[in-house]
Amino acid sequence: MTVKWTNKDFDVFTTPGLEQRMTALIENVRPKFEELGTTFSTYFSMKIGEEFYPHVAKHARRKVNPPIDSWVAFATNKRGYKALPHFEIGLFKSHIFILLCAIYEAPTKKEIANNLLKNINFFNKLPKTFNITGNHFDPNGIPLEEAIKDGTLEKLLIRLRDIKKGEFMIGLRLPKEEAVKLSTKEFEKVVEDTFDALIPLYNIMVSKH
Repeated sequence: MTVKWTNKDFDVFTTPGLEQRMTALIENVRPKFEELGTTFSTYFSMKIGEEFYPHVAKHARRKVNPPIDSWVAFATNKRGYKALPHFEIGLFKSHIFILLCAIYEAPTKKEIANNLLKNINFFNKLPKTFNITGNHFDPNGIPLEEAIKDGTLEKLLIRLRDIKKGEFMIGLRLPKEEAVKLSTKEFEKVVEDTFDALIPLYNIMVSKH
C-alpha cells in the first residue's frame, strides 16, 4: 500500500463550487480511496471469512452543494453498501475517519440495534480513543468513554432502533495534523488496529458472535 496523506488532500474540501471540488477530489483523493479499497477489501474478506467489496463514494446525486466529505466503504454486497452494516475510511477537511456504520437505509436497523443493546457491555472493551455519532454528516461525534458514562450510547442505539432516520457510527477520528505526519506503513497500521477492534462489534451487529 502506498497511501500517504497530504494537506492538499484535506484542502479539497475547501475548494469552492461543486464542479471544482469534484475535480480536485477525483484528482487528489479518489486514487487513494481506490487503493485503500483494494487493500482493505482483501483484509476484511480474510478476517471475516466473507467476500467484501469496496465502494468509493461518487457523489453522483449532487447537483448544487459540494460534498463536505468523501470515503471508501466496505460491505459484503458488490452492488451497494448502504443497506448493510459497513466499514468506511474517509475524509472531512479536518480529519480522517475510520468507522463501522449502520445508516438509516439499512432495513435490518432494528435487529442491529437490538444486538448492540444486548451486548452493550462490549463497548467497554473498545479503545478509549473511539468516537460515536448518530449522524453521518456530523464531523465531530462524542468520545465513546463519555457516551458510555452519560448514557448517550444507549440513547443512540435506541434511536437507531426506533427512529427511521436513526444511524450509528463508531470508530477513530484522526486529526489532519496527525494524519499528514504518518508514513504509509504507520497509516496502514492505524487503520488495521482500528478495524481489528471494530470487527467483533460488526459480528455482533450481524449476529455472528
